[in-house]
Amino acid sequence: MADEATPYSDLGPDTVLDAVAATGREPDGRLLPLNSFENRVYRVGLEEGTPVIAKFYRPGRWSNAAIDEEHAFSAELAAADVPVVPPLDDGDGPLREYAGYRFALFPLRGGRPPELEDPAVLERIGFFLGRLHAIGASDHFDHRPTLAGDFGATTVETLAASGRLPDYLHEAWTSVARELVGRIRERWEAVSPATLRLHGDAHPGNLLWAEGPHIVDLDDTLTGPAVADLWLFLGGEREEQQQRLAALLRGYRAFRDLDPGELALIEALRGLRILRHAGWIAARWADPAFPVAFPWFEGPRFWEDQVLALREQLANLDEPPLELPREELLPL
Repeated sequence: MADEATPYSDLGPDTVLDAVAATGREPDGRLLPLNSFENRVYRVGLEEGTPVIAKFYRPGRWSNAAIDEEHAFSAELAAADVPVVPPLDDGDGPLREYAGYRFALFPLRGGRPPELEDPAVLERIGFFLGRLHAIGASDHFDHRPTLAGDFGATTVETLAASGRLPDYLHEAWTSVARELVGRIRERWEAVSPATLRLHGDAHPGNLLWAEGPHIVDLDDTLTGPAVADLWLFLGGEREEQQQRLAALLRGYRAFRDLDPGELALIEALRGLRILRHAGWIAARWADPAFPVAFPWFEGPRFWEDQVLALREQLANLDEPPLELPREELLPL
């Protein structure tokens, strides 16, 4: 199989089709790559029935036990009527292997991005995330990561030593990034949030909307505070964020309350996402798909913008957090 730096170089169209055929399904030759960088995901047409989605896991990222927990959580959620899209299981488990690549098949689900300007849509999203979290709180992971306040520390030190930072920005970026990581850690310790099993990357792109939502891509499922699955649906200025939060929580509280203290983690989570996105691109740069998709990463403008964004996050941490809407303070 291909080496760790270029893990998908041997995953050509024939290998993808042969892998699907090895599950007892007969591909019809139609193969459409879908937008995924961490893994490789394809829509595969079949001679009989609707197409399937074939997801090939990045070699070396997750253990089999971690992937099994992702799949088991998906199945548990689906059994509780949470509209996730679990992998197909023909009786011997959904995780399969072919030509050295681990993969899973998923049913095809269509949809469009959710209309977050519509409070009714946000309320339904909150309803299903509340149900997801109610199930998530009922058990625990043994092999998945835990989102904590020091989540970005290794990323910062790895980037600082990577040689990718322009010389004239190295000190400025490293200084502000380390300060931000320290502030995030302090905020996390102050809030000391309860944790549960989460989607892990809940954002509008991972919700396909038809008559209602299809929640997809639990590849990043982990343990963490509930607000980590909510904050990416809160866009715009503070007033708009408050309005969206109110709509989300109208649905969410059908299943559970949100600890108001967790709202103080939103800007910390935003800072972590900025840092870890840069670290992710750097870690995957040898993968040929990444320089094509992120050509600006090696330019000085990106790192100049990074310094500004990290400084802005430091300032945001000094602002008062969002508040629970008044109606959300009422007892159930």
